[in-house]
Amino acid sequence: MKVRSAAFKENARAALGDEALQAALAKAKGGFVDKRRIAVEGLPEFDAIRDVAIEIKEHTLSHLDYYLEQYESQVIASGGQVHWARTPKEACEAVVAICRQAGGRRIIKGKSMVGEEIGINEALGAAEFEVMETDLGEYIIQLAEEPPSHIIAPAVHKTRDQISDLFQAHHGKYGLTERVTEVATIVNEARQVLRDIFIAGEIGITGANFLIADTGSNVLVTNEGNGDLTSTLPRVHIVTASIEKVVPTLEDATTILRLLGRSATGQEITSYTTFSTGPRRAEDLDGPEEYHVVLVDNGRSELLATEYRHMLRCIRCGACLNHCPVYGAIGGHAYGWVYPGPMGSVLTPLMVGLTDTVDLPNACTLNGRCRDVCPMRIPLPDMLRAHRERAHAQGIGGGLFGIGLSLWAWLAKRPSLYRLAADRFSAFLGARGRKAGAFRSLPFAGAWTASRDLPAPARVSFARQWRRRQAENK
Repeated sequence: MKVRSAAFKENARAALGDEALQAALAKAKGGFVDKRRIAVEGLPEFDAIRDVAIEIKEHTLSHLDYYLEQYESQVIASGGQVHWARTPKEACEAVVAICRQAGGRRIIKGKSMVGEEIGINEALGAAEFEVMETDLGEYIIQLAEEPPSHIIAPAVHKTRDQISDLFQAHHGKYGLTERVTEVATIVNEARQVLRDIFIAGEIGITGANFLIADTGSNVLVTNEGNGDLTSTLPRVHIVTASIEKVVPTLEDATTILRLLGRSATGQEITSYTTFSTGPRRAEDLDGPEEYHVVLVDNGRSELLATEYRHMLRCIRCGACLNHCPVYGAIGGHAYGWVYPGPMGSVLTPLMVGLTDTVDLPNACTLNGRCRDVCPMRIPLPDMLRAHRERAHAQGIGGGLFGIGLSLWAWLAKRPSLYRLAADRFSAFLGARGRKAGAFRSLPFAGAWTASRDLPAPARVSFARQWRRRQAENK
């Protein structure tokens, strides 16, 4: 996926003016938030489980090399193969090589954020493979030729009418020409089309929610069952996963699973929770003949020794997105890359560089809701603030804002001068705005006054009034 984070401000303006997008976001917003709240309230020990889960992840990250090697040895012992990839390019090359060696052209794919991160669909398309998404949301955006806008609900930005139009435009070749508008009929039509695609698939690619070190198993959670079909029907199953997905034991994985569904969709557990261990054995009724795992680093190992280490605890539930006022206003595409919302505003600068993504951390209001709802208590606001500090130290994205911030800092270090300037400025603006009570436009405040009035301050600043009253009371 092409990085468009440098155009965040333009993307955001376009999103705010997109009526269809605003309608879709408004419909989705309450559902995620309310369902999570109900699910969490129904589990009194939720916070205690969070504490245990954080201990599991921190322990694993402190011994990541050990558990990855243990996982690899167990995958090999079960008849599978592990491929290590330092970069997205190496990961794509590994997947393409496996597909070529397998001799298949038709690839079915389950939802995978790391797949989006490494650009696997583009790499397979360039190598002349046919790739079909099998998750309903991913299938919809594949038809629309768009990237996902949410990490668990890729097509959340689409209205029902838009999906109906897409199906009518693309399903004629399957003999389905009638425009369907009800949710049930839309889902049934997708099921009809995907059924033949599943059967024809020669290679299946899925992601992984967890990798279990002591068994070599891959854990996949879905609500549609497409992950099961993608991993068992084709001759070859390829798992693409980032290295921090590994956990030591089955018990550790099930502990975190108790948080995942509740935080993501408000479910106690997803409809399908599938454990895959190696290729089909002689006594198995189904399963792939070949089982491959492509482990992707893409800079994660470098984060272990930095202040951004806690980001590796992320279980990709999407709770931070669902509770973020900025994401709720503009959706995911405005962020310009794979990962949107608060977690994306931390990850994207780390993975593609701060220079072209500096607007992402600066867009955050630092209200802290993302940290509060995160099942792994990741200090997202702290890391967003750290990005801002890095950008300021490196002189990235300063402009007039940087000049203004430097001027404010210079004044703030001189209390007497700062008080004098604040008093005079307040008096000046208060006098100018006393009649209307607000400013419709103001130099250097265009970003604010473009969409709302700026209240006029009191003619006498609070600090000056306080000093006066203190003096009167003596």
